[in-house]
Amino acid sequence: MYHPLHDKKLKELEEIAHTVREDIIKMLLEAKSGHSAGPLGFADVMTALYFHVANVNPKNPADPNRDRIMFSNGHMAPVWYAVLAERGYFPKKELITLRKLGSRLQGHPHCCALPGIDASSGPLGQGISQACGMAWAGLNDKKNWRVYCLMGDGELDEGQCWEAFMFAGKNKLRNLTAIVDRNNIQIDGFTEDVMPLESLRAKFESFNWHVIEVDGHNIREIVDACNEADAIYEHPTVILAHTIPGKGVEFMERDFRWHGISPNPEQAKEALRLLRTLGGKIKSEHE
Repeated sequence: MYHPLHDKKLKELEEIAHTVREDIIKMLLEAKSGHSAGPLGFADVMTALYFHVANVNPKNPADPNRDRIMFSNGHMAPVWYAVLAERGYFPKKELITLRKLGSRLQGHPHCCALPGIDASSGPLGQGISQACGMAWAGLNDKKNWRVYCLMGDGELDEGQCWEAFMFAGKNKLRNLTAIVDRNNIQIDGFTEDVMPLESLRAKFESFNWHVIEVDGHNIREIVDACNEADAIYEHPTVILAHTIPGKGVEFMERDFRWHGISPNPEQAKEALRLLRTLGGKIKSEHE
């Protein structure tokens, strides 16, 4: 389905993404653990997907005709939870329970713990295999819904990913869109130092995938890429979303050390100050 994006809606999405980033910092501060850089960097992609592109409805999260969203890089849970809450799947006040005993917001998403979460994730590399199964079932059942698989670039080190990519290409899973957060970091360092991935475009194309590269902070480009993916008939599509880890918080940006840690109170205060300053600029641009 084509999803036109008008200027008014674009402004709304940009402001939502900014709110999501602030919520991520607040959640991580309360949790005293978790991942900072990736969730901040992926906020624009997640906002575009849940608030404009995907056919989902928080009032009917189990709608059999909904699009399926597989969140493979489960450690990025803060951004998923923040977006789900902002979209209305559960109360926003619950966000501060992240990673606490008895909370529905576990460190890695747990199937059915929250509405909108259809599959558990955490072990990297397995999400794309689950997404392929969903897409294969959808094609065989002649359904019109799509499957979106959200992935990190570090998890592409896992061999299971490439087995799944080969399966999807061979079976022409045209209803499958993978979105890779190409932020170039993983817990041990920069991806190209740990296990070089380039040229990712050529690798995916050799596996019979349609490849689109976008600025992962440009919501219009993200939406246009999803529209293009929906029009591709003979191939699955992968969107390589180039993002800045820690986006919006200057002292976190592009620093792999923030991959798996949360801010202390002083750092969180500064992060929120930076984000609120940025938020003021965004709103002034929209007035």
